[in-house]
Amino acid sequence: MHEGIAFLLSLLLGAILGTVFFGGLWWTVGKALTSKAPAVWFLGSLIVRMGLTVSGFYAASKGGLVPLVVCLFGFLIARQAVMSLTRSAKGTNQYDAKEATHAP
Repeated sequence: MHEGIAFLLSLLLGAILGTVFFGGLWWTVGKALTSKAPAVWFLGSLIVRMGLTVSGFYAASKGGLVPLVVCLFGFLIARQAVMSLTRSAKGTNQYDAKEATHAP
């Protein structure tokens, strides 16, 4: 039973890390599109997101290889969830109008 709880915690940690990482990326892209200094947004976001993610995976690896793999699985599940939640039909996304002005 103890291993099951450890696996669930690793899966939950991975899901939280994935949600923060990919949700933060989506948020950063939206902010950078309207910013005068998008490189600052992307660089700052990358440093924060990678720092949190690497720290989380390091914490998960303390339990060995199996909890680390389970954490990675949760991370990938969160990636799919964030992609499906942030993806919308063409033309209904708030950032499509901004993006359309940059392309011919």
